[in-house]
Amino acid sequence: KAPRGDLAAGRQEPLAERRLLDVRLGELPTWLATRDFSPRGLLGGVQKAWNGYCNKYINVRKGGAAGVSMLLAGYCILSYGWSYQHI
Repeated sequence: KAPRGDLAAGRQEPLAERRLLDVRLGELPTWLATRDFSPRGLLGGVQKAWNGYCNKYINVRKGGAAGVSMLLAGYCILSYGWSYQHI
């Protein structure tokens, strides 16, 4: 399987700028060492993931019920876990 994006053209970008899906298994510990695990860095990662989710499923021109239903299903599973602590 060919690597994604510009990597397929033979250009290697720095390891710190690659996405997780573009990192090979042997490079994973080095890639993780370049990540920012401070509270500010973790908050930035959560915000980036939320914005990506919203842009992919919520803020679309021809939206469907998929994004909202996934959010509601996640809430139902989370509240079920809160109610039944033995699980």
